[in-house]
Amino acid sequence: MKNIIKIIPALLLLLIANTSCKAQQLVQTPNDVKKIRDNEQQFINKPLKNLLKEIKPEIKFVRAEIDQHSYFSFYFISHKEALKLPMDSIALGFYAYIKEPIEWDFDKRPKETQYVWTKEDLEKYGNLTVTRIKIRGKVK
Repeated sequence: MKNIIKIIPALLLLLIANTSCKAQQLVQTPNDVKKIRDNEQQFINKPLKNLLKEIKPEIKFVRAEIDQHSYFSFYFISHKEALKLPMDSIALGFYAYIKEPIEWDFDKRPKETQYVWTKEDLEKYGNLTVTRIKIRGKVK
């Protein structure tokens, strides 16, 4: 009985410590995006989902380029907001270059989610391997 009385407070302390020690995401605001590049080696040759887990701000606009060096472009503004930017302005975001071929057909995506990164996209592309990260736009 004495052992149970000693174990219960220890378990409660462990539970409290565990819930309060959640790791903070690397990118807390869009202006933190340069931290991705600074910590690039942490994500190279790892699944894309590992990189995206470190991003707290909502990714509102995504594009995929299918070429010899395929990549996803991720932005923190919507497609509509990007269209309103002056021609010489560059939206803040990042490129994630991918090792495997990307099967992204823009024309077959539903109109309402053509430019949106969805949970289905994460399931389909999350295990693709990141080979390089590039930051786009100016950090304020």
